[in-house]
Amino acid sequence: MLGPFRNLNTSQRHAFLASLAGWSLDAFDFFIFVFALKSIAGDFHTTVKVVSEGIFLTLAMRPLGALFFGWLAERHGRRPILMVNIVSYSVFELASAFAPDLRTLLILRALFGFAMGGEWGVGAALALESLPAKGRGTFSGILQEGYVLGYLLASALFAFGFQALGWRGMFVVGACPALLVLYIRSRVDESPAWIKGRREKAIGMRASLAAIGAALPTFLFMVVLMACFNAFSHGTQDLYPTFLQIQHGFSPRTTGTIAIVYNLGALCGGILFGTVSERLGRRRAIAIASVLALPMIPLWAYSASPLLFAIGAFLMQFMVQGAWGIVPAHLNELSPPGARAILPGFAYQLGNLIMARMSPVQAGFAERHDNDYALALAWTVGIIGVLLAIVVMLGREKKSVEMHSPS
Repeated sequence: MLGPFRNLNTSQRHAFLASLAGWSLDAFDFFIFVFALKSIAGDFHTTVKVVSEGIFLTLAMRPLGALFFGWLAERHGRRPILMVNIVSYSVFELASAFAPDLRTLLILRALFGFAMGGEWGVGAALALESLPAKGRGTFSGILQEGYVLGYLLASALFAFGFQALGWRGMFVVGACPALLVLYIRSRVDESPAWIKGRREKAIGMRASLAAIGAALPTFLFMVVLMACFNAFSHGTQDLYPTFLQIQHGFSPRTTGTIAIVYNLGALCGGILFGTVSERLGRRRAIAIASVLALPMIPLWAYSASPLLFAIGAFLMQFMVQGAWGIVPAHLNELSPPGARAILPGFAYQLGNLIMARMSPVQAGFAERHDNDYALALAWTVGIIGVLLAIVVMLGREKKSVEMHSPS
């Protein structure tokens, strides 16, 4: 499965590791807030639904960040803008630790979302433009599971550090990703595809938007696809720790441990299905993983013990992130070279925007039904799993298309 990595040169390895780490630490900072929802609500004397508006604001601002930082990356290169992204979201994460009231915290989460929005598109472009076409599915699966690695780190911090740090201390720890910039600055080279394309033409916002316009049908399809994907992931992840704590009374240690287990499942699923997509194709592999999530619903949402919840959550996230592991390769392969840093990331984050109210809607539904989070979670997977499989099969794919040429 990891055979393709033996063929990478030193420059390619550093580019891949930097992009993976950037996305991992981005997700780490995002999920710290997810785990802290209940505690923040208690400190500010409000409900989980009100605090979960912070998730909505983060997701809603991400498209603007994707557009802005994607344009900068087309104009100035992937490497320097990736560093700016990482420093930006780290600063807003640190500021969140010192929010004096809920209103300030929500504003900071919106700003964090803007900074977070650019990282995926810029990092994925840097990695996939630097890597060979052979084995791209495997690379994609591991790269996307940086999100899971971040969730895993946040789970471990919550499970073993929350009692000592509290939610504010967790946000302070969340500023550590800024140190990654030192590694990128000293070890990572610019994307060879961007350098080659830069010699041929200057790229401005108008040129980037023109590239999007020229690929408008593909872009619109990608937005719809990513709306389904984001409902699939955020609908199964963001409120699951809250569900375990409120509906079943699990402690932070138990909740965090279960989260560690299901993130290990997500990591395995993303790598496996990313590799499988090299044989079955991107669309078929995504559809299979989406449909296989449905039989996992009873064990995932209606178990009676921490062990069974851990098993069900492992299997659910194996399928959810199995489908997600194919996304970086699929979107970058579909995108025109002149907008590869802006188009996939912008489509991704617009899909996020469409589904940005998923967590508040789920929380509101649960609170109206005697805190029945299980019902809200089960309906989400049942509907979105089928819808995602249908949408992806209606599209097309360009598996293993060459990315090193700018035209």
